[in-house]
Amino acid sequence: MYKNKGLEVLRLGIDSHQERIVYLNADCHVVQSEGFTSHSRVCVDTGIESIIASVNITHNGLVTSDQAAFSEAAWRALGLKGGERVMIKHAKPVNSMSHVRSKLYGGKLDYPACLEIVSDIQSGQYSDIQLSSFVSACTADRLSNEETLALTRSMIDVGERISWDQPLVMDKHCVGGLPGNRTTPIVVAIVAACGLIMPKTSSRAITSPAGTADTMEVLTNVELTQEKMQQVVAQEGACLAWGGSVSLSPADDIIIRIERALNLDSEGQLVASVLSKKVAAGSTHVLIDIPVGPTAKVRSFEQARKLEDKLVKTGKALGLEVLVHRSDGSQPVGRGIGPALEARDILSVLKNHSSAPVDLRDRAVYLAGLMLEMAGVVDSGAGVLKAQEVLDSGEAYQKFIAICETQGGLKEIPKSSHQVDHLASCSGIVTHFNNRCLAQLARLAGAPNSKVAGVELLVRLGDRVEKGQPLFRIHANAKGEMEYALDFLAQHSDCCQVSGETV
Repeated sequence: MYKNKGLEVLRLGIDSHQERIVYLNADCHVVQSEGFTSHSRVCVDTGIESIIASVNITHNGLVTSDQAAFSEAAWRALGLKGGERVMIKHAKPVNSMSHVRSKLYGGKLDYPACLEIVSDIQSGQYSDIQLSSFVSACTADRLSNEETLALTRSMIDVGERISWDQPLVMDKHCVGGLPGNRTTPIVVAIVAACGLIMPKTSSRAITSPAGTADTMEVLTNVELTQEKMQQVVAQEGACLAWGGSVSLSPADDIIIRIERALNLDSEGQLVASVLSKKVAAGSTHVLIDIPVGPTAKVRSFEQARKLEDKLVKTGKALGLEVLVHRSDGSQPVGRGIGPALEARDILSVLKNHSSAPVDLRDRAVYLAGLMLEMAGVVDSGAGVLKAQEVLDSGEAYQKFIAICETQGGLKEIPKSSHQVDHLASCSGIVTHFNNRCLAQLARLAGAPNSKVAGVELLVRLGDRVEKGQPLFRIHANAKGEMEYALDFLAQHSDCCQVSGETV
């Protein structure tokens, strides 16, 4: 009688990001006996570790009939070294998908349903197709306040939580949609220099050319363990870390990956994503910036008001004091759009360079001032002046450098190898920026995966320009990505408008 000894493991070195994939030969006896097809969900067991993975079937001999090959994500999750043999069988059905199907047909999600879904997502039970279904079911404004709270609680409960044993733990977040709006590192430096605790964890980009974690990674190490994060905060009062590295609301980063691929944003998932990480990080007071503009993520003050209501109510139910600020989202902030270009802007502001972007400086000072007032460090109305003093004196820069050094050292900002200027086709006044087009242009140039890629703005709204004058500069590290960006620009001439005419 045939005895199943399992399959020999093979490392193909395929980067599937977070998706766990096992590659099997079409003639493999396990494929034949179990009836596996591509996209089958299977349980892979080493005898020590087990995971759920998606099957891909091979036909060209890349994988032999006695082998099971793995993507990098699956290889790491199983803790494989090479030489092991694995057993593979059909995975049990993911029962929580019934809640997702119900939501797709107009049902409501309560806390037990959300907890079951999020637990399965966090443990790798969901395929990318199933994750896409969940994201689609919750997209736009399809989650009520009650569902948003249930989802937020469940995302907190499946991860770890940090306690700082402090009455005031500050945090700040921008909902995004405004390219280059990298105020957070500057705000953290000012607030920490004033003696407040601010353990800042940030996400990587979802649909934008850079998140705070992407930009800070240009300057220092952001993949901190929870122990390292606590050490940095104990020493400097603040940190600037990637939330995914400290297992705070870990399901969120899995969901974010799918939102990025689908280019979808959900109001309820946004609230759950932001607030679950704030609670998990031990925050007590949170300032949330909502840029509002015709081409920003939030396009109207009515939409901003609804989002503010959901943020404040959900925060209150979780014991968070949430202050929401609505800001101008009519044009990008700073000059850089993309990790390295934004990092350059941050340092120029902190160093008080005369060439530093004034809009980025002013926004950061204003937001830091609100946080100082929120914490009671200064009286109401005196926050901006205090924040300005801390920035002008160099205290904020020194604190920022100290944080970076404690996290692993300050890095030199890299530069792109390809740069192309986009020129004005006529003389006139700059009247409009399309934030979404500029963000997409930066992404096609390679951002955020290529840290040096992006768009550098050379003009602002209201500037007078002459025909042939550069309006912005595209940065890329690969010729092919530059060509993608230029092809997109040729078809989207409304990235910037001069005197009402597209250029």
